[in-house]
Amino acid sequence: MCLFKSFSLETARADKIMDKIFIIFFLGLLSVVYTVAGNMVYNNIGMLEELEGFEIDEESEVELFYTPSWTSERGSKVLVNVDSFGAIGDGISDDTQIDGTIVAPDEPMNWDPKLPRLWLDFSRLNGVLFQGNGVIDGSGSKWWESSCKKNKSNPCRGAPTAVTIDSSSSVKVRGLTIQNSQQMHFVISRCASVRVSEVLVSAPEDSPNTDGIHITESTNVVLQDCKIGTGDDCISIVNGSSGIKMKRIYCGPGHGVSIGSLGKDNSTGIVTKVVLDTAFLKEATNGLRIKTWQGGNGYVRGIRFENVRMEDVANPIIIDQFYCDSPKACQNQTSAVKISEIMYRNITGTTKSAKAMKFACSDTVPCSNIVLSNINLEKKDGTVETYCNAAQGFGYGIIHPSADCLTSQDKGYFGVGLTSIAEDNVTDRTDIAELAESSGDAIVHTEL
Repeated sequence: MCLFKSFSLETARADKIMDKIFIIFFLGLLSVVYTVAGNMVYNNIGMLEELEGFEIDEESEVELFYTPSWTSERGSKVLVNVDSFGAIGDGISDDTQIDGTIVAPDEPMNWDPKLPRLWLDFSRLNGVLFQGNGVIDGSGSKWWESSCKKNKSNPCRGAPTAVTIDSSSSVKVRGLTIQNSQQMHFVISRCASVRVSEVLVSAPEDSPNTDGIHITESTNVVLQDCKIGTGDDCISIVNGSSGIKMKRIYCGPGHGVSIGSLGKDNSTGIVTKVVLDTAFLKEATNGLRIKTWQGGNGYVRGIRFENVRMEDVANPIIIDQFYCDSPKACQNQTSAVKISEIMYRNITGTTKSAKAMKFACSDTVPCSNIVLSNINLEKKDGTVETYCNAAQGFGYGIIHPSADCLTSQDKGYFGVGLTSIAEDNVTDRTDIAELAESSGDAIVHTEL
């Protein structure tokens, strides 16, 4: 299944080769800066190499067994025997002709109060393939209507997740459609070695908290060739997750591809080694987002977003360390999740926001080592700019809008700015676009 008609993978590969050549040149330039300034401005060469080299082979096979088994840890289950629908289950016959639609009860009052957050829950599996063209429908409309986000007079409460895979390993999910979930559509929790491909997730743009694919406490997860449009994050990656790769992702409508939220209620949040490579985001309220609450701790590092096309996306690139998804104002706090080693490369398209890039970082725990490469974001009806607060980094290639507001670690050295590097050293690729002036206006932190 091909989701991208206009995106050239050959061009992307060529750009990556040129980027690597330029990085070699750029690192050489930094060594000159070292001798001139006496202080290395960007001394984490290993970080760049790690960001460049981190890959997960999405084509690799996870080991599957023909006779998986699991046991129910809860009573009052309704068991459906697929044998009655013609399934043979001998490990040889093709049983996929029983595709159909699984529909959840549409009345919240009829939901089992002992299982308020779960619908289809699979746990402790090893070597399992979920495959087919069937539909899983959460019948979520009445749940959405009773949400406090729809009507502030309603009490805030949880609602079921359509599909949960928990505490499992060597799992493949292919070809399913999950739609209209009560809240989150598909959760991967405490899992290792998961491959998800050609999955379609859909819900109305105004359906609250209906994240598409949510990954928590999981490692070695690949999402590819997925199309997601919901009322919340298309993909959300939260605490305890590492080694996550997303490739050929379509997102919209929705709140974009998010790391977080992290650090709520002074908790620890850790996310490392995440790659998004080749994506198209259309009419989303955010693009590539990292969101953390004040008062948390932990870290986000080793993140690479590349080869992403935006169309009418608000907040195409955003780090928000003042995230506050609460009906009440959040208290100012000094501790924060540390954000570092974040790369944005080959990000192009159109923004609905004048501030196409926002780096709103903690004053006490600043963001560091933000790398920008070949960014070109335009607004159809106006100019664009970058907002920075307590954010340090550098760029190479075309950076539009200008990100000169990213500061160097060495506060006394400003001789090599982002714009000057781009103008002096990028040749034979494309002309430098006219850069908009950056603004110091304060960012407005609202519920997203």
